[in-house]
Amino acid sequence: MAYPAHVRRKAVDLRTNQELTIDQIAERLGVARTTAFHWVGDLPIPATERQAAKRRAAGHANRRRAWQARMAAYREGHDRYPALCREPTFRDFVCMYIGEGTKRNRNVVAICNSDPAVICLGNRWISRFARNPVRYSVQYHADQSIESLREFWAAQLELEPSAISVQRKSNSGRLRGRTWRSLHGVLTVRCSDTRLRAQLQAWIDLVRAEWG
Repeated sequence: MAYPAHVRRKAVDLRTNQELTIDQIAERLGVARTTAFHWVGDLPIPATERQAAKRRAAGHANRRRAWQARMAAYREGHDRYPALCREPTFRDFVCMYIGEGTKRNRNVVAICNSDPAVICLGNRWISRFARNPVRYSVQYHADQSIESLREFWAAQLELEPSAISVQRKSNSGRLRGRTWRSLHGVLTVRCSDTRLRAQLQAWIDLVRAEWG
């Protein structure tokens, strides 16, 4: 059944200005629910100024709580630093992270390298402090064996090979003329942990301060 254009315009008005539901519009206009949905189903109900203000306040409160949690973790990292520095390789780990670790994302701790010694050291400390699961992935070239790479890194990190995901390097098809490439691929140790990232930032700042 075809309806006059003004009926459809009325449906849009009921949706956008009076904020009625699909069922309410169908009942008000005496049309099928499917017809009302076809007319206005893709139109969101606009938030009132009060609702918008409430959402802004909630967003601000959430950001403030997140900032306070990061600052608390940063202070905790600052307080733990002297004792941790007395443990072998801790300061090595922090220095290594300054050079090789991910620093742009304040919610992620990750280190990526092809050197097994670097990866093992990074994994040792990240795994010790992480509250969330630590994940592993290896980038490989087209002519490398995925099974061999997984087995190699699994042995280094004392993992099951299946725990290591794989990602083909974007330039892996252009191998001609290459004089060097990673024999065992490039492994990433990654953990999504905002608290650890904040503590790590404190350790980074303290080490840098010692450099003068």
